Amino acid sequence: MSPERYRLSFTTGGLFLREAPLVASRYLKLNDWVQTRAQVRAENLLQVRTAAAALRISKELVSRLECLDSAELELLIEGSQHEHMQILWSAVCRRYAFIRDFAIQVLREYYLIRRRQLSFSDYDAFYNAKALWHTELEALAPSTQSKLRQNLFRMLHEAELLSECGQIQPARLTPRTAQLLARHGRDDLLVFPAMESELQRWLG
Repeated sequence: MSPERYRLSFTTGGLFLREAPLVASRYLKLNDWVQTRAQVRAENLLQVRTAAAALRISKELVSRLECLDSAELELLIEGSQHEHMQILWSAVCRRYAFIRDFAIQVLREYYLIRRRQLSFSDYDAFYNAKALWHTELEALAPSTQSKLRQNLFRMLHEAELLSECGQIQPARLTPRTAQLLARHGRDDLLVFPAMESELQRWLG
């Protein structure tokens, strides 16, 4: 049986740290993602220059926020910047199995074996290994492959899981974030670089 195809539309935008709370707030008022996306575009809530960009960004952002429940969306509005980073990293890992697999199999695994430096070549090795089983990866143009890699590393930096010099940073989940994510089980916490003892503490 062939593995599930990877979604590969995360070519731009980073974590959307500024935009995500605005969209989450609008959704919690409307309780309808279709209406939310329409209003975001109609009102240019994200303050982008063109209608095409508004469509692309709103579609991408909503697809990630749909992976969060109401309590997580509320924390995205009311929480600290640090909590926003953690919730949005979780959302992108839920949306994109490719990013989730990279986070668990490379980012966290490196952290556990105390190999703290993460480079583009590590990503490329992971990508090439996955491409043996995922033809959708092999079919991508080199320019698209480069955009995916660049944006994933941008998200890692924005989530403060990777320093500017490429050092893996331990995840420091706040009690509120840990409590919310732990409700989904162990797998939702594996996307963060942390030791097993820390993971058990989050799970309570």
